[in-house]
Amino acid sequence: MSIYTLGIDIGSTASKCIILKDGKDIVAKSLVDVGAGTTGPARAISEVLESANMKREDLAFTLATGYGRNSLEGIADKQMSELSCHARGASFLFPDVHTVIDIGGQDVKVLRIENGAMTNFQMNDKCAAGTGRFLDVMARVLEVKVEDLGTLGAQSTKTVEISSTCTVFAESDLVHKIQVGYAREDIIAGLCNAVASNYLNNVGKGKKIAAPVVFQGGVSKNAGVVHAFEEQLGMPVAVDPDGHLMGAFGVALLAADAGPITGAESGPFVSGTFDFEAMLDFDFKTREIECQKCANHCEVICVYRDRDIIDSWGNRCDKGAVKAG
Repeated sequence: MSIYTLGIDIGSTASKCIILKDGKDIVAKSLVDVGAGTTGPARAISEVLESANMKREDLAFTLATGYGRNSLEGIADKQMSELSCHARGASFLFPDVHTVIDIGGQDVKVLRIENGAMTNFQMNDKCAAGTGRFLDVMARVLEVKVEDLGTLGAQSTKTVEISSTCTVFAESDLVHKIQVGYAREDIIAGLCNAVASNYLNNVGKGKKIAAPVVFQGGVSKNAGVVHAFEEQLGMPVAVDPDGHLMGAFGVALLAADAGPITGAESGPFVSGTFDFEAMLDFDFKTREIECQKCANHCEVICVYRDRDIIDSWGNRCDKGAVKAG
């Protein structure tokens, strides 16, 4: 008998859902262009169920993630960190991935993946520069559709530098470029380059961007930004056609991971389905260490489960990486 799970990703600017069959096959997906605090989540859920010709009772497990995940209490069985979901989705589709570049509507993330598990991350959700919102604002000024930016930018014949440090400054810079007569296509190409450089010089600063690299989030649909990353990194950047839905895909996979497990004699799977209360039987502890391997002297936070290290973060270079397992 097949098992169906629903993953819901409620972002700041969009609501996404994916239904999986047996933890691998996408049955239905939905995307509504409004996120937390709107009717978007309810509409996205309704649309994905209608597309799959299913009812909520047909679902074995539902997990929610994203900025607005806590608003789905009573709808989703549990909530999960979006970092874990993006890492899970990327490593499922690209098993050899080492670096995930994620740019959403209002935040950016870089994830380091080793053997399918996230080992480090950096996130910036304090400034909209270089995010999907940044491109939305610029597209309105240029009077073009945001989904057309990649195609138009590919027609550029001249490099134009656009400020990427602040959305307000970038908008003023863009208006000035229009007034002095720069071609629209050249300006758009400059915007795509600005998104990539802003990412690498801010959230990616001090992080080793190791190949293979996967780009996901809504901005990954922009071919111009993908090209800009490839040019600035000097390496290929993989993008899945559903990369903008990766949060929903990853959380649907995690929902499937929480489904029936045969042969479990102890731990959270002993009942045949994932028992979150059984996690209380584990002994979790954290420990702070100061890395002495370079001049940064990073404070590395290590997480232990029953004396085994399972995660760490805080190091700004590979010398301070603490391996899990």
